[in-house]
Amino acid sequence: MVLIVKSGYFFYEQEFYVFSNFSSFKLLWKSYDWVTSEHAYHSEKFDDSEILKQLKKTRSAHDAMKLAYANKDKYRRDWDEIRLEVMKQILHAKVEQHPYVKKKLLESGDKELIENSWRDDYWGWGKNKAGENYLGKLWMEVRERVRSREGFN
Repeated sequence: MVLIVKSGYFFYEQEFYVFSNFSSFKLLWKSYDWVTSEHAYHSEKFDDSEILKQLKKTRSAHDAMKLAYANKDKYRRDWDEIRLEVMKQILHAKVEQHPYVKKKLLESGDKELIENSWRDDYWGWGKNKAGENYLGKLWMEVRERVRSREGFN
């Protein structure tokens, strides 16, 4: 069952979970097969080859996230300025590499996409449902680009 609020689709743990970076879709990113897009995203935070080696060994998106947060002091200096663009590029790669993700994205029509995460009010809408929802916004940007290339506009 799809829950609709504000005429949008949730994708944290519902039908549109494919949009979550924790969903199990490998991603070829910068010549490496990452277990998830979450792994690829965190890889972009570091120039440190030791941390990247450790990240490659993590077996889940959650472990990748924990490793990245534990090494927050080693993030690239420009991380806050580039993170949205990095995420958008990763989402494009996920759509291009996985026809099922592309299909689900196109099936979402014109609905608002919302990361239904109660933990995160930057990428999702947070516990008060008033967060930034940047992941949802980026997915909608990617959808528009895919639709324009596919001739849907």
